Amino acid sequence: MSVFNPIKAMRRWNTAQWQTFALRVAIGLSVVSLVPALQSPHNLAAIAQPLIHSPSFARKARDLGTFRWNSVTVEKGQTVSEIFERMGLSSKTLHQILANDGAKQSFRRIRDGDLIDFEINGYDQLRTVRFDKNDLEQVTLTLEDGKVTEQILTRQLEKRLQVASGEITSSLYADGNRAGIDASVVNQVANVFKYDIDFVEDLRKGDSFQVVYEQTFLEGKPYRQGHILAATFTNRGKKLSAYRYNHDGREEYFDADGRPLRKVLLRIPIEFARLSSTFGMRKHPVLGRMRAHKGVDYAARTGTPIMAAGDGRIELAGWKNGYGKTVIINHGQGRSTLYGHMSALGKFKRGQSVSQGAIIGRVGSTGLATGPHLHYEFRINGKQVNPLNVTMPKPEPLRGSALAKFRAATAPAVAMMESDLSTRAR
Repeated sequence: MSVFNPIKAMRRWNTAQWQTFALRVAIGLSVVSLVPALQSPHNLAAIAQPLIHSPSFARKARDLGTFRWNSVTVEKGQTVSEIFERMGLSSKTLHQILANDGAKQSFRRIRDGDLIDFEINGYDQLRTVRFDKNDLEQVTLTLEDGKVTEQILTRQLEKRLQVASGEITSSLYADGNRAGIDASVVNQVANVFKYDIDFVEDLRKGDSFQVVYEQTFLEGKPYRQGHILAATFTNRGKKLSAYRYNHDGREEYFDADGRPLRKVLLRIPIEFARLSSTFGMRKHPVLGRMRAHKGVDYAARTGTPIMAAGDGRIELAGWKNGYGKTVIINHGQGRSTLYGHMSALGKFKRGQSVSQGAIIGRVGSTGLATGPHLHYEFRINGKQVNPLNVTMPKPEPLRGSALAKFRAATAPAVAMMESDLSTRAR
């Protein structure tokens, strides 16, 4: 059985507890000094009356009843009961708080490092406890007459447009970070331009980018980066542009001429994979003899998602000799794509429709393969062609009033980019 250590307990006292202790000691010493005079009830009354009615006594009593805010930071592994004990609050008070279902659920969300505010008076009575439920919500629990009421304050986010630019010196992620954009915005840049740039093979030192993106602020401090509204990327001297625009109820990216960046078919149906084998004759890694390689291989970790290159209908979702677990999609107009050596197939079955970008399987090494990779084939009228060289069909651009609305909607982002370029040129 543990022995109560008063010194150790006193070390956990807060300011209000120390003030209460000091006041009680002072009153106790005063009483002890008056003991000889307390032998008579008349003397006791004579002494007590001026003491009780004195301004200093009234002020001290009033201070004991005054509620003040005290804060505590949740330590690693600390329980709610330990926090209440540290603040000098009784287990009864804790039970009253936790009797409220909403309060109980809120307290379960408290984590190490969270700050909790307590409104307590000198008599160790709790009136209010306050803490953050998450970044955007603050919970306030008020205890009155044994009942708890819960209020949730939602903090408002402020949204602003920001512009960032940079030059490729090492990688898109590293240089994007140096320019002030986080991984989510970098991923958007890669997705926006993935129809025209292979960010594994095509990226070169000296390439440059410029991005206009949404930035939210919480209480004046940067909180989270959001959608890209506009971007340019110069790759090997060729400048590409992208502008976010809601057309017919769908958010899409268009180039400066109003042509959708989204192609009918993706050139590369997997993100950030390494091209490990090109199209053409090669020595087969398993069979050991020269043989035509009628697709391209992308090395990636087992389980990496594989996307449908375009809208279409599933012709095969199963085993194919040599290819292992395979998916074949018919995109119409004589075009089809094949995805081989998967470790797992997606949810789509033969005959079902699939949309561009949908996950149709995972990278693996089934069939004749020496390691995890995607074997990707692009076929026109049943004949395999090099997907890295084939000209992908382009969608129709906006025209007439639709193009005019697009230019008006994207004008603010264009102006921000031009202003940024002008500022950096000085």
